[in-house]
Amino acid sequence: MKNENPLLVIKEVHKAYDKVDVVNGVSLELQEGEIGCLLGPSGCGKTSLLRVIAGFEDIHHGEVIIAGQQVSSSSIMVPPEKRNIGMVFQDYALFPHLSVYENIAFGISKGNRHEKRKTVEHLLDLVGLQDTGKAYPHELSGGQQQRVALARALAPAPALLLLDEPFSNLDVTLREKLTVEVRDILKESGTTALMVTHNQFEAFSVSDSVGVIFDGSICQWDSAYNIYHSPETLDVATFVGDGAIIRGKVTGSDSVACGLGELTGNLSLPCESGCNVDLLVRPEDILHDDHAQVKAKIIHKSFRGPNILYKLELSTREPCLALVSSHHNHMIGEMIGIVPEVENLVVFPSAPTLFNKGNGFEV
Repeated sequence: MKNENPLLVIKEVHKAYDKVDVVNGVSLELQEGEIGCLLGPSGCGKTSLLRVIAGFEDIHHGEVIIAGQQVSSSSIMVPPEKRNIGMVFQDYALFPHLSVYENIAFGISKGNRHEKRKTVEHLLDLVGLQDTGKAYPHELSGGQQQRVALARALAPAPALLLLDEPFSNLDVTLREKLTVEVRDILKESGTTALMVTHNQFEAFSVSDSVGVIFDGSICQWDSAYNIYHSPETLDVATFVGDGAIIRGKVTGSDSVACGLGELTGNLSLPCESGCNVDLLVRPEDILHDDHAQVKAKIIHKSFRGPNILYKLELSTREPCLALVSSHHNHMIGEMIGIVPEVENLVVFPSAPTLFNKGNGFEV
């Protein structure tokens, strides 16, 4: 059950530059101890929204409330240093002339020397850098520097921690490892946090709630599971994960006829029989079976180690994706049997034109 007094409240926030809206009526809430994420493509407004929350930008309409205090409105602008927030930047922003210990201690204003030392030692232990207190930033790896930046931001015990693309400067392997570590650190410290990223893996790995943003507006604020399996708009469906959009016709209260045959399952929205829809099909919804009645032509393949992602062409000339064990290594141009296993029929009102958002989607 959610707290009636969330730690972060954003109500109908608008921000524009030169009369161009970059944040357009955004509202969201973040509970104490919750980790949220703003996910979207470059230029969608997610970083501008983070800067508004931090107090680096004013707003034209709406309000921002942190821990019960109104910090931004059309007439109020509390400066960043008085908002009780911490900030982790993508370039770490560590002081090169200070040691790791001194970087972390820098923001601690309360307590005597003994209490500060205990706080720094606790944070070094929390981020797994117990033996690096005397080292300088240039002597550390990128992942270690990011953990120091996280410890420094946590040192003053902020009410809210903001993270701006915190893993973008790291290589893929380290990024995946650190996302899990950062979530564990934030949960252990009980910190409420909001992160900005364009990387879906980071958003899904770290966050309790994810907000997908396009053109300055949040299209869906939900759990990562629901955003992937139950997208509320076609934009969200085609931005998150891989998949295809296939034209279909509703044939009953729980069935849709399409290029994969007649599929039965739970319709995501009520549609009268006979109405045209666009059906979301994920690669994992398509099983490979040589003896299946439905056949599809392989037009592209992407080897992924344990799996191969096949791009297929259905008899309707529509593209479809299938994730198949790499033991089934077929050639481009070959016809293979497929069995659709779509339990939830995620459908949208049929649109005359579909736009490819990237991320492996076929429309």
